[in-house]
Formats: sequence, structure tokens, C-alpha cells
Amino acid sequence: MLAALAEGPSTIESYSSGADCLTTLNCLRQLGVDVNVSPASDGSRTVRVTGRGLRGFRSPESGQMLDAENSGTTMRLLSGILAAQPFTTVISGDASLRKRPMRRVIDPLERMGAAIRSQDGFPPLEIGGSDLVHGISYETPVPSAQIKSAILLCGIQASGTTVVREAVATRNHTELAFRAFGATVGVNGTEVSVTGPQRLTGGRFTVPGDISSSAFWLAAAAALPGSEVEIENVGLNPTRTALLDVLRRGGAQIQTIVESEAGGEPSGRVLIRAGAPQPIVLGPGDVPLLIDEVPALAAWAANVGDLHVTGAQELRVKESDRISALVRGFQALGADIDEFSDGFHLRGSRRLKGGQADAEGDHRLAMAFAIAALGAEGPSAIMGADSVAISYPEFFATLERLCE
Repeated sequence: MLAALAEGPSTIESYSSGADCLTTLNCLRQLGVDVNVSPASDGSRTVRVTGRGLRGFRSPESGQMLDAENSGTTMRLLSGILAAQPFTTVISGDASLRKRPMRRVIDPLERMGAAIRSQDGFPPLEIGGSDLVHGISYETPVPSAQIKSAILLCGIQASGTTVVREAVATRNHTELAFRAFGATVGVNGTEVSVTGPQRLTGGRFTVPGDISSSAFWLAAAAALPGSEVEIENVGLNPTRTALLDVLRRGGAQIQTIVESEAGGEPSGRVLIRAGAPQPIVLGPGDVPLLIDEVPALAAWAANVGDLHVTGAQELRVKESDRISALVRGFQALGADIDEFSDGFHLRGSRRLKGGQADAEGDHRLAMAFAIAALGAEGPSAIMGADSVAISYPEFFATLERLCE
């Protein structure tokens, strides 16, 4: 998205082959951005984007709606960009995305000068952008990197200074990416600010491997005695590595080596071995930096551990009601698990029997159930497993390789 807003060409290597990322490219093409994708031998993509500059997007053809499919990140972040474009755009998604709350980005963007119509706070969104958007000072209602990023993406195009405050710091990829494209961003604790409009300049970038996808291999290695897994070229941004700290608390033996800090994003390798398991307790202060890794941690607990999670009510408005669907799936595999309004308690006090778990269209649950099933007494079937294509199409092929 920043490459599309920048001046000049950008090349992005190791771009994910996941459906969510390809959906973003399709939306940008509809907005007049020249995007070319070349497959790489490792399953990733090299993407070349010719930037159109700030407010240089073109209105979609008459009657054409942008389709964010299953990607809440695409919809929320792109909404921030479209709020500053001088035309009206409609953006929607699949049945799951249309159930996800958007009021949390609608409210601040309207305060910045956009006019947004929705279905009582849910998609589709009709975004009446304006080239008169202005900066605001805003405190997010829930800690969310998506909310923060949507506001900053509008703020980089707006007049004046935009300030976003969070109760708990969230992942900072957007702030780092702004700087990589030549923008100035202020960070003071949990407060981030940008003064717009700022000129962005294209360049050459490499995307580190996603630690949220790696989480499932980390969980598998930590859960199965005698296991050892080394993951290369994975992102080690400190706002994303809380998972490693938690797994260490759970008894895993972990070594990390930072090999690059290109674009301000540390990356390198992680070596993990199973250790003596210890109970893990996560509360409201832990969850924001672990929100996508909770299913992987549950897969670890289902085999050897004890995981008690509270303060995770945000999981109820993900691709599924991720708390209820997670509990139902693990129960189907034979786990000892209790559900709370804001979390769950999973006790790995007995070996899973195996069974049939329904991922309910949620890619992270499909992967979590598959990892948990590795330690079950009998065979397991994961319904809706094709949903892994959303973020990690190669997941099952990699799982087969690791199990050989």
C-alpha cells in the first residue's frame, strides 16, 4: 500500500502467496495502480509496484466494488488510504468479513474529514474520501495495530499532525515501513504521530518470514518430546516476538540469531527444542502482542501444557468467533478445555484421542488443530482446512516435510 502511495517504482521480494496479500494487490489494481507479480522458486512472489503518489489513485470503474475477500487488514488499512482520496469507493468482503466490526476505524476517519456509510458499523463500507482530511489526536478503544495503521495511513496524506495513543503498544510494522519509504514518524512510548502530507519514495524491500505463520512450527517443536526445528529468514521484530518469550516460560529451549535489520525490521533464525513443560497464564496485558498466536499456543497446550487465557475478547471478532470455535474444535479432538467470555483454559493433562474438528473457515484454527492432532492417539480430520490458503497455502506441504 505504501509503495502505491509512493513516487517512483518499488520492488518487494518474498511477498506472501497468501490470499489476503494477493487480495490487497487486486484492490490496488482496481484503484489504477500498476502491479506486476513474478513467482519465486520458494513459493513466494516478487512484486513490482509503480507508485501513483499521494492522492493519485483512480476511482474504480463505475459500479465496481473493491473486494477485500476475507482480509480485515486489507479493508481497515485501505479505508485509511481511501479516506484521503478525492472520490467515493465501496469496499466489501466475504460473509465472514461482513460480520467483522469496522466502527473502530470508521469513527476516527470520519473525525478526520471522511464520510463513511456502513451497515450499522459492518461492511460494506462506502467511503467518501476528501482531499481536505486533517490530523486528529485519537486514543484507540482497543489496542489494535490495524486501527492505528488506518489512522496513520490517512494522517500521512492529511494536513496537520495526527497522533494515535494506545493503552498497550501494538506491532509497529507500519511505523517502520513509513520510515523505510522516507517518511518521518514520531514514537513516544505508546504514542505515534505523523505530520502530513509527506512525500514517500519507492525502493527495494524484502519481507521477512511471518512469525505468526512460524508459530505453528514453534508450537509443534515445543509440544513433541525430542523435537527440534530451525526456522530461517523469520521476522524478529520485538513487537512480534512475545510468542518466543511465552514459549520459553512454557519450558521450550529457544535460540535466536538476528542476521539482518533491513528497513528497520530485524530478521534471522530461530532454533527451538522441546523442554520440560510449565503452565502458561496470559492476561489482558499479554494478549495484544500475541493475538494471532493464541491458536498456536493452544495447540502446544493440547499436547503437553496448561494454557489459561483471559483478556482476549478481541478473538471473538476475528475470521470466526475464535474463542468458541477453538474450544469446540479442541473438544472434538478430546482436549480438556473450558470457555470464558474473554478466553479459555486448556489443560493438556490427557492425551488427545483424535477426532473431527471444524476450523469454521478460520485459517489459524485449521493450522492449530492440525498441529494439535500430531500428538493424538488416533487419526484426526480437519474440516475447512482449505482456509489455510488465506495466509499460508504451503502449510500442509511443509507439515508433511517436517513429519518425514
